[in-house]
Amino acid sequence: MTSAATATSIDDYIAGFPPATRKALEQVRALIRVVAPDATEKISYAIPTFDLNGRHLVHFAGYAKHIGFYPIPSGIEAFREELAAYKQGRGSVQFPLDKPMPLDLIRRIVEYRAAENRARTAG
Repeated sequence: MTSAATATSIDDYIAGFPPATRKALEQVRALIRVVAPDATEKISYAIPTFDLNGRHLVHFAGYAKHIGFYPIPSGIEAFREELAAYKQGRGSVQFPLDKPMPLDLIRRIVEYRAAENRARTAG
């Protein structure tokens, strides 16, 4: 089993976590794949990253008690009210593992970021 810090693929990264964390990470990954099927997966900053049109779309990461979700600061700002219930940092939000993943909210954030990303590359 590869440690998260040395993972070279998202599969390796996710495999290094306990079952509950793996399940949440897989949920987030699968959702991003559905919302942005043309995005590419990679490890960047030692965490799972999806890129779209050559730019970072979102990052996510596993921790002992939460999933970190990093939709770039604009993704946080656009959903500030809905994210107010979660612990946040600049460009990041923490979704606790002891609560259901807010998949509808994550989906809408990824949709927003994908549209924003496409607009930046088009213009």
